[in-house]
Amino acid sequence: MSLVNLSGKVAIITGASSGIGAATAILFSKLGASLALTGRNALNLERTSAQLQVNEEQKKPLLIQADLSQESDTQKIMDETIKHFGRLDILVNNAGVIEMGSIENTSMDQYDRVMNVNVRAMYQLTMLATPHLIKTQGNIVNVSSVNGMRSFPGVLAYNISKAAVDQLTRCVALELAPKQVRVNCVNPGVTITELQKRGGLSDEAYAKFLERSKETHAMGRAGEPEEVAQAVAFLASSNASFSTGISLPVDGGRHAMCPR
Repeated sequence: MSLVNLSGKVAIITGASSGIGAATAILFSKLGASLALTGRNALNLERTSAQLQVNEEQKKPLLIQADLSQESDTQKIMDETIKHFGRLDILVNNAGVIEMGSIENTSMDQYDRVMNVNVRAMYQLTMLATPHLIKTQGNIVNVSSVNGMRSFPGVLAYNISKAAVDQLTRCVALELAPKQVRVNCVNPGVTITELQKRGGLSDEAYAKFLERSKETHAMGRAGEPEEVAQAVAFLASSNASFSTGISLPVDGGRHAMCPR
């Protein structure tokens, strides 16, 4: 029996159509939560939904196809969730995109795409969720990155966006703590998802990237989405009742490493 219990909780998980979001949705369903799942790809959302374990006490999952770069879609997520479930206990801000490039060659369009999804949409959805989370004394878990804690070349806009996520997490945690709403984030290292390929890496380049991860992570490997999902579930549960403003590395020790 799991020590983490989310029975009776209603959770929104963004970017639930693949990767960490999908793994988090599957785990949350096993732990008893009723879910509103969002993503841009309706077919992939259905695939995630098909893997959920829903008991008779849980409501059927609500699938919301949405593009978080559009304000109206972000508003739709909150409106449809409250209409369907009547409450909100947990917001998992997971959706994110990456663009390859340095200060010499990252265009403003690339910068805007990353910041709009990774930061602006998170800000908006958090703002919309806050009144509902105050009612339930719920909590927020943001999915950041080790890139928000450490500096890496070649993904400049992404690094900036994740540093912003960490700061957003801490600031909102302080603002909502008096109202008993907790706000935390997880900071994954390299995790085996489609993120980097969608950001432009070829299959060959991605394979080299994963091989390199054996050296850049103290534990000698990249992470699995399920490992990040476990950390999200812990922070979202009452087991973390006295934790807020945390940036929790789930990165095989990468944040602690220095060149030698």
